[in-house]
Amino acid sequence: MEFQRAVGWVFSAVVAGVTFVAAVGAWASGSLPGWAIPFLPLVWLALTVAVAWFCYVWPRYEFRWTSYVLDEDGIEIRSGVIWRAITTVPRSRVQHIDVSQGPLERSYGLGRLVIFTAGTNHSRVELPGLDYSAAFALRNHLLPRGSDDAV
Repeated sequence: MEFQRAVGWVFSAVVAGVTFVAAVGAWASGSLPGWAIPFLPLVWLALTVAVAWFCYVWPRYEFRWTSYVLDEDGIEIRSGVIWRAITTVPRSRVQHIDVSQGPLERSYGLGRLVIFTAGTNHSRVELPGLDYSAAFALRNHLLPRGSDDAV
């Protein structure tokens, strides 16, 4: 959850910077009516605070509504706050599995399990925010067993 909040702070900073440049550009071009100029900093501040608040609060809900169940047959991933989804990946459909980390994930010791299956719909299933060692354990558990195919 802290990782997602850190990503949210970076996103908030980018949004604040872009909207600040846009507001200064609109002010400098003289395209705004005179009555709107005093409200420009307030609108920018309100937008910046709203985005920052959303980026701080949203990960709590996303974390609460994301889970997985692992058994001998495969993995079932439940996710979604508003639109909920249940994705089941049978072990027999797994083609290959990646465990990846971005720089921010690495600093928090987290990883992302990416499962690739045959087909077009849901052929790439991700489970982000896992402890890096747990992601490897899941990967090893989900690899197909007892086949002649090398993975």
